[in-house]
Amino acid sequence: MSYNFDATIERRGTDCEKWDLLEKIFGTTDVLPFWVADMDFAAAPGIAAALQARASHPVYGYQTKEEKVFHAAMAWEARRHGWVIERDWILNTPGVVASLSAAVLSLTSPGDKIVIQPPVYPPFFTCVTRNGRQVVENPLRERNGCWEMDLADLERKLDPTVKMLILCSPHNPVGRVWTRDELRTLGDICLRHGITVLADEIHCDLVFPGHRHVPFASLGREYANASVTFFSPSKTFNIAGTYTSFVVLPDPDKHRRYGDLVAALDIGEGNLFGLTAAEAAYKTGGDWLDNLLSYLGANADALVDFARRELPGVRVEKPEGTYLAWLDFRTRFTDHDALKKFLIHDAKVGLSDGLSFGRQGAGFARFNFACPRTLMLEGLSRIADALRKKG
Repeated sequence: MSYNFDATIERRGTDCEKWDLLEKIFGTTDVLPFWVADMDFAAAPGIAAALQARASHPVYGYQTKEEKVFHAAMAWEARRHGWVIERDWILNTPGVVASLSAAVLSLTSPGDKIVIQPPVYPPFFTCVTRNGRQVVENPLRERNGCWEMDLADLERKLDPTVKMLILCSPHNPVGRVWTRDELRTLGDICLRHGITVLADEIHCDLVFPGHRHVPFASLGREYANASVTFFSPSKTFNIAGTYTSFVVLPDPDKHRRYGDLVAALDIGEGNLFGLTAAEAAYKTGGDWLDNLLSYLGANADALVDFARRELPGVRVEKPEGTYLAWLDFRTRFTDHDALKKFLIHDAKVGLSDGLSFGRQGAGFARFNFACPRTLMLEGLSRIADALRKKG
């Protein structure tokens, strides 16, 4: 089946965060948005059909879909990633960020320290600090345009007060897809120090040829027992607004503690349309995803090629996964505020501010290229024209 990812779909006026909050986020509506991580593509047809079919029934009462959806999600992980999840490991929760906070609350104590690896997804900071825990930064390091974990730095920073590490896999915003060896080395360090790994694998399906996502818990039972894994169809199938995700806790004690909190808050039942969308995605979305990855890969290639030709002094490498490009403006802008003003007011593009990913993001901006290629190239051309005018 063919899918038209080049189609322009008007999203303004649909209560769309990406397009309808420009004034609030950027102070102007006169920008093209390439910021928040959802896609400007229609969801897979099977998802829309399932939602429309369910909506056609006029009663939207309590439902019993969880078992169907759990088995669809488990089959997807086994089929796409070779990870066999047992039924009594998995729980349903309303979104990965809420799930991360629930893990912090249920598996650590106030004042405990939690490691994150910036530059990284901004809610990782707030999932720790807003819940009364302390952030320990283990920054990624860059070598010749490739980002890697600084595991020697991690070892130096671990002490008995550090209880947890939040792993972004694949990594947002730098686009790394961690190798099995990298994950195993990280896992061995965490095992030696009794560290629980929270593996945010929400971008696990968005990986380009030549790379392969390895679920952290699939490394072996000891790694699985020391971890909690989070995944969702939201990024993969562009259904983030349905707020449905899955949490996998193979260790019985962690599962009990986490499950007790979810039960106490009554947030584990899921919602009718979120579960309907998730089941349809995992059962019918494989062909759509394969075509999407081909389109996104071509977009990534076009973006990198354009930058090398038309954006002198701006460095970007093709991400190994995700649909997010990490643009390095540091040789053009020594002042981060000047970069922000340039992008918004001169180039008239709305990118994600690099500093929101941690202080290591100064001089960077994140570009979401999950959109029709013509729109992506228009945004890049605006940056190129503004750079030429700047001189």
